[in-house]
Formats: sequence, C-alpha cells, structure tokens
Amino acid sequence: MSIVVGRIAPPGSQTSLREANRARLVESLKRHGRLTQVELAGSTGLSPATVSNIVKELTASGLLHTSITSRSGRRATLVSLARQLGLVAGVHFSSRQLHIAIADATRTVITQTSLPLALDHRHDAELDRLSILLGDMMETLGGTVSDLLAVGLALPAPIDPRTGMVSTPGLLRGWEGVDVAESLTARIGRPVFVDSEANLAGLAEAREGAGRNASSSVFIRVGHTISAGLIVGGDLFRGVNGKAGQIGHVTIDENGPMCRCSNRGCLETYAGGPALLSLFPPSEGMQRLRDLIQASDAGDGSSRRVIADAGRHIGIAAASLCNLFDPELIIVGGELGEAGEILMAPMRHSLERTALASADGLPEIVGATFGGWAETRGAITIALDHVTVDAEAVPFSA
Repeated sequence: MSIVVGRIAPPGSQTSLREANRARLVESLKRHGRLTQVELAGSTGLSPATVSNIVKELTASGLLHTSITSRSGRRATLVSLARQLGLVAGVHFSSRQLHIAIADATRTVITQTSLPLALDHRHDAELDRLSILLGDMMETLGGTVSDLLAVGLALPAPIDPRTGMVSTPGLLRGWEGVDVAESLTARIGRPVFVDSEANLAGLAEAREGAGRNASSSVFIRVGHTISAGLIVGGDLFRGVNGKAGQIGHVTIDENGPMCRCSNRGCLETYAGGPALLSLFPPSEGMQRLRDLIQASDAGDGSSRRVIADAGRHIGIAAASLCNLFDPELIIVGGELGEAGEILMAPMRHSLERTALASADGLPEIVGATFGGWAETRGAITIALDHVTVDAEAVPFSA
C-alpha cells in the first residue's frame, strides 16, 4: 500500500518529526475512518495548522481524500484515506449465517452478501466455500482475490491471540485445533486476521458506532450463543487466552442445565437461542430467533415474556461484569438484540438491582448501531488495522 519510495530522514531531524506527524495522522484515520481536521487535531495532539499542512500534502499525493461537511452548523473539512488505496474483506461466520462484505480504505462497503449456514458447520467446507464467494464478489468488481489487501474474520467462539485457534474446547465444534487465519490464507493467498464475533462487533461499535464517545464499553452479543467484547480506550481486552468476555458461561445456577461448555447453569442455558426456542412447542414454528422476534413484534404475549425473562437473566450476568470491569457503556447486539427495549428494559432493571452503583450511576444500556452487520464491520476494521499505509514514503512538497 506504499505510494512512492522516499528518502530516510535522520532521527531527531525536522524531517523525521514531520514524517512521524504524518504517520500519526494516517494511523488516526485508519482507526476512526473519517474525521474533520479539528477532530484530527484532537485525536493526534497536533496543532490545527500542522494538521492542515499534512492534509494538503497527503491529499495532493493521493493518499488522502477531503470533502466539505458541517459540524454544529459550521463548515468543516472531512478527511479520509483515499478509496483507491485498495480493498479489504470482512467475514462473519455466526452459528447460523455467513456475512461477507468488501470495503475500501474509508470503510465504505462496496458489495456484501449473506447466506444461511448449517448449525454444525465445519471449517474445511466453509472456508472452501468462502474462498469461492470472495473470488466471485471480487470478479463482479473487476478484480480478483489477489487484489484484497487483507481479510478480517469473525467466529462465534473465543480465539487465542497466541495461536489463532479456538481457545476453549466444546464452544465451536468443527473449528477446533485449526489455525483459521493460516488455513484461509493458504486458500486465497492473502493475509487473514481472526477474532471472536463479540470482540469484533464491540470494536466496530467502539470505533464508529454507539460506543464511539465512551472511554470503555462492553458489547454483549445475544443470539444462538451469548458473549461479550470488552473495549478500553478503543482497543480490545482479550485476556491471556482470548476468553475475556465469555459472559454466556457465567454460572446462573450451579444446579441448572448442562451447558455445551460442560458446566451447569450457564447464562446460555437460560437466555441463549436454543434455550429460548425450546420453550415453545414445535407446532408454533419457532425455528430461529427471527421467528421469536417477529412474533413478539406482532404482540404475542408468550414471545414477549420469553424475551423479557432472557433480558432479566442477561442483566444479572451483566451486573457481575460491571462490578468487575466497570464500563462506561453497555451495547447490546446480536440476533436477539433486535428485540430492542423488550430485552433491554429488563436488563436495566436487573442491573439496577444487583450492580454496584457509583456516584456517576450505572452504565447506560443501548442498542447496537450496526445491527446484524456489526461483526462484519469489525472484521473490516481489524483487516484495515493490519494494512500498512506508508505516509513516510510520500515525498514532502517543496
């Protein structure tokens, strides 16, 4: 992604300082997507005049793109990386669905698609299919998979950052013991970066969604499974083995039902998708969480009660998480998150009853900005985070 090979400036020189400032500005745009020049000055710590000069230089070189917008009723210059720098792909394998999106360097999605998945899908067959789909999508854009700068991939299980493998046995059968990034790279020849779906959805919401203005946030993903992504200062907290945020396996009742993790009474056994759907007889046709939400939206009392009870259980587990992590904001997403206040109002009530309060009150609970595409946007974000944009390689203007 380098533009032009330039000279190497000696350390401590004025030129070296200018190169460092340009790199800082570019990294801020990679992190946040689009910012006004005033916002860039705030995020980088550079003076408005320095930001203005760097933006002019890098726009002239083709590295940046500017447009006019308004902030608080005032005219402002909006800055982003140039779209022509290249494309990345974001992929989300949930328990029941595959999302794929291809975006440019500004995080603008150019094309996307969704496909259903079998409940117990396996890595080999699905990565083969993904390779074909990425090729087809790039072909419609007039390119090939080799034109992708990087691919981000979200999976419904914690990923050990040291090995790239699912960190806990039993949470994603058919994908265990496999370095997924390495396996997909072997198929498509492009760099791949993998993390859990809750982590990547939380990253997307923290960088450009509901948590953008929060110093720390928790993204709770409620769907077929339940998990959370922990964000501090815009970055993920994964823990040693990548298991941080596994709220779905917080014990609600130590004598409760057996969980897929081999423990008893985990939150998932009370509020996960299969547990909720099992409460309805087959004759009612509750096959997926989408059916449950549609029935709730139509006014079905039983469906509303089941979702509200799930919210109450999730709120109790979230209270424990708040007491340990002390976030500023809780963001709720995933398939069941689309139920909105029917789910979140009982969560707030449980939080009020069981979490330790502070002088600032309890964390606010809000819905996700990006809905069912939050995980895919997070996959795009992590792909762009690993793309090198060489601002130092652009020659200085005279």
